[in-house]
Amino acid sequence: MSQIFKRRLVRERVLQALYAFELNKEGLQALTDALLADIDDKSDHEFGEALINRTLIHEKEIDKLIMSRVDNWEMNRIALLDKLLLRMGLCELIYFPDIPPKVSINECIEIGKIYSTAGSGKFINGILDALLGELIESGSLDKSGRGLVEESILKPLKKKLDEK
Repeated sequence: MSQIFKRRLVRERVLQALYAFELNKEGLQALTDALLADIDDKSDHEFGEALINRTLIHEKEIDKLIMSRVDNWEMNRIALLDKLLLRMGLCELIYFPDIPPKVSINECIEIGKIYSTAGSGKFINGILDALLGELIESGSLDKSGRGLVEESILKPLKKKLDEK
């Protein structure tokens, strides 16, 4: 099984854990253990646990960012799965410096197409792409390593810095 497919499976399990926890607000460790039980690779298992925990720890901060991009909408009006995928995607963008932004966004879009509504992919893409632009512009995107921040993303930032 390829690394890409394994990580997609982990992200799907993370979504399931976050969904169940959102509905019950209890038993997070049991949910995490059960849903990640068949993830054999240690790094994938650790990634799943970290994504669940960091998404929940930073939920309020992440929700503020989401709300900044959905004018005239309340959080409770966003489909629950879309909201959870947006939280996961933003968590990866902000708190996982080793994952390329395009990977995080694309994974959320693809999972949204499978598990949520017909328009989820476009909605998730629009919000995450806009927030990625804001993170880059503000200098708060902490991505390092080859291929993690593409030159096409850096060009507008470099131009803006050159103007100063």
